Amino acid sequence: MKLWPRRKPPRSSDDGGPVLVGDTWMDARGHTPRTWRATARATWGRRLGLAVRGFRDAGAWLVGVESRSSIEKRAITSVPWDQGGPSNSSSVSIERVLRLAPVYAAGRLLASNLAAAPLRQFRETGDTVQRLPLSSLFASPSTQGNLNDWIWRAVLSMVYRGNAVGYVTARDYYEYPTQVEWLPMDWVQVLDSMPYGEGSFVNPIWYVLGRRVDPNDIVHIPWFTLPGKILGLSPIGAFASMANTNLAAQEYMEAWHATGGVPPGTFKNNSKTVDQKDAAIIKARLVDAIRSRQPIVHGADWDYTAITVPAYEAQFIATLKLGATQLGAIYGVPPELIGGETGGSMSYSSPEQREIELIQLTLLPWMSKVESHLSMLTPRGQCVKFDADALIRLDPLTRWSIYEKARLIGGMNVDEIRNKENLAPLPDGKGQDYTPLPITAGQQISTPAIRGDDEDPRLRLIPGRGQQHG
Repeated sequence: MKLWPRRKPPRSSDDGGPVLVGDTWMDARGHTPRTWRATARATWGRRLGLAVRGFRDAGAWLVGVESRSSIEKRAITSVPWDQGGPSNSSSVSIERVLRLAPVYAAGRLLASNLAAAPLRQFRETGDTVQRLPLSSLFASPSTQGNLNDWIWRAVLSMVYRGNAVGYVTARDYYEYPTQVEWLPMDWVQVLDSMPYGEGSFVNPIWYVLGRRVDPNDIVHIPWFTLPGKILGLSPIGAFASMANTNLAAQEYMEAWHATGGVPPGTFKNNSKTVDQKDAAIIKARLVDAIRSRQPIVHGADWDYTAITVPAYEAQFIATLKLGATQLGAIYGVPPELIGGETGGSMSYSSPEQREIELIQLTLLPWMSKVESHLSMLTPRGQCVKFDADALIRLDPLTRWSIYEKARLIGGMNVDEIRNKENLAPLPDGKGQDYTPLPITAGQQISTPAIRGDDEDPRLRLIPGRGQQHG
């Protein structure tokens, strides 16, 4: 029994019928095996040669495209005018830009005021608003520091990086956040460039230290937002050229003072050459006279020439002031509070009016942004708000006058007034009454009169005829 397959008999040259050699039909009758085998080799060789040449041409074309693209890239990035001098990079680090006093002052002004404003939590039911105690998130929002420190970090991240991104580290039984840790923006990346689906604006992908995280665990407060972008615009990155200009001016001044600046003047003798020993004695006497602010007395053969700072060097101070003014415009901060100039004379009727304008023009937009995002972390129907009025500290006379009017119309009770002054409430609940005082006295309420402008520019309520208040 044979274990190998049976071989087919060899083809004879006199077999009839058409034979397919390669892809060519030919009649094998009358042909020798050598003839049709040579024909098959020629046919396949021709077609394989065409295929090889085709692959070779395609590879050459691909290599040519890659070579041309690399040459164009080198031509764009390596321009001849990018040689010599410092780098033209527009990026600037936060640590470096904080060396500018206006940048530091703007962050301090915004963060300190928002953190100093008391945070209140309310429940809105129809037209009524009920004040609630702060939830656990705002009672202890982080493992490090308290609510004041927590708001400081968030606001500074918004000021310098344009965003405050936090990660939820703890939740309560109802899955509401109880602790949120603000992250450095260098740790955070977000993919929102896709037109639709995952990685788009409506469904972004968040990464923290290169690891994908659940968007529900991210708390994001952007400052300056653009359409189609999740992350807010970084003011330091957007105005990096201005920051670099101010840093260059400041570094020039530091180097100028570090090298001793320029001598105050020259003292020259026109008649003879002074040796080193005599020159040292004359210089010491001249310096003593200058320091004591005494007149300098010398003969006709001596000339003293004072050296002043060139005008182009003195303009660096103006450059720094201009940078502070521009920075104030970027953050909405009064420029005079961060070392800039207002561009004209401004007068305030009182320090209280100046604080009110600071709150209205500068702090309220920042407060509204933070309030709206923090309210999203509370149950439905609840919200949080900053008490901006607490930032205005009035003088005692004005403050108690306001309390008097509030008690007069029933806007506050006595215990609330005493609480604002850190006093204990009245015993037996005697300070809980909100009834307006004229009604309590059984008298008719008349419209309060207003003093004339010639007496006092402020509004003051005065009792009407035959009416006593309080």
